Amino acid sequence: SSPSPGDTSVLAGLYGPAEVKGSKELSDRATLEVLLRPKVGLPGVMERSREQLLRRTCETVVLRVLHPRTAITLVLQVLSDAGSLLSCCLNAACMGLLDAGLPLTSLFCGVTCALDPNGSIVLDPTSRQEQEARAVLTFAIDSVERKVLSATTKGSCSVEEMQQCLVAAQRAADTIFQFYRDSVRRKYSKS
Repeated sequence: SSPSPGDTSVLAGLYGPAEVKGSKELSDRATLEVLLRPKVGLPGVMERSREQLLRRTCETVVLRVLHPRTAITLVLQVLSDAGSLLSCCLNAACMGLLDAGLPLTSLFCGVTCALDPNGSIVLDPTSRQEQEARAVLTFAIDSVERKVLSATTKGSCSVEEMQQCLVAAQRAADTIFQFYRDSVRRKYSKS
């Protein structure tokens, strides 16, 4: 059987706010670092570029001014990758920030869309669907206005197709935000 997107999993760990060493210190806000660890081996170019996108996305929602001169480190460990990995990382990052109780202006989620050779949109594509796709787009969408905080595209697509993918992603985001709310509710109803 083919793996479903549910077979992609990422573990998030958040450390800090802690003291910053040397030149990384920012006098007016916390420094945010994101480390992406692949399932096997050492992080490479792909992980580095994804770390930047993840960091920029997190920085847009974390109220870092409350913890100046400190460092917050988010470590994302890939446990399994069956496709749509970047959106899984975005979701793990947001859940990690939320779970750590950091003050956030909004939540965000990641949605990956693939355009298959016929131009149809596939949400949460598997690794095979990503390989066969003409383009793969991942959006980070905020929970307040459903606006795009960051986006990445691999392959080629028209502006119109990108718009169609975005609309599909924004629709899918509602389901993810509902999942966040349910998870938080379950966590606090247990305690």
